[in-house]
Amino acid sequence: MVQYPNKKKAGPALSRNGDRHYTAHRGMNLEEDISLSNKFYLANDRAVIYKKPTPVQIVKVDYPSRNAARIIEGYYQRPSTTDYNGIYRGQYIDFEAKETRQNKFPFINIHEHQIEHLGRIKKHGGIAFVIIAFTHLQETYLIDADYVIDRYYHAEHRYMTYEEVQANGHLIRQGYQPRLYYLDVVDEVYFKECE
Repeated sequence: MVQYPNKKKAGPALSRNGDRHYTAHRGMNLEEDISLSNKFYLANDRAVIYKKPTPVQIVKVDYPSRNAARIIEGYYQRPSTTDYNGIYRGQYIDFEAKETRQNKFPFINIHEHQIEHLGRIKKHGGIAFVIIAFTHLQETYLIDADYVIDRYYHAEHRYMTYEEVQANGHLIRQGYQPRLYYLDVVDEVYFKECE
C-alpha cells in the first residue's frame, strides 16, 4: 500500500475479471487525468489540446490577508460548451469528459447545449466525442458524439447503460504517462483509414 501526500492510498485492487492490479488513478479525477495526459501530449509534440475555462463572474471576494483571498460569491456568465478542444493531426478536436459512479451514464450529466455543440463540431468536419469514466469500475471509455447525440434524443430511457457504452465505445488504456491513452483510441477510431 502506498500513502500519498493527500492521504489517499493506492494499492492492489480487483479488476472486473478478478485480477489484481495497481489503481491507475491513485485518487485523481477524470479531468485531472485528462489534463495531465494533455500536458504529456504537448510536451511530446503529439497534440495541442487544452481545457476550456469556465466563464465565471466573480461578485464577492473576502480578503482576510493579502495572500489568502477567497471567492465568496460568483455566477456562471453563460453556459459553457464542452471541456476540451484543440488540434490533433491537423484536425480540430472537441470533447466532453464525464464521470459516473453508477452502471449507467445518466443524460442529466450532460446539458442539451453541450450535445448541440458536439453536433455542430461533427457537422463542420471536426472530431467530437465524450469520454465517460465509470469510476467504481476503474474503466474509461471514448464514445463518438454521433452515438451520444442519437441516444440523447432517441433513447427509451434518459441514460446509457454501462453495457451500451462498453459495446459502442472504446476502452481507454490507463497508465502513468500519459494517464489516459485517449489519443491512441482517437487514432484507431478517426484515423484508421489514413494509415
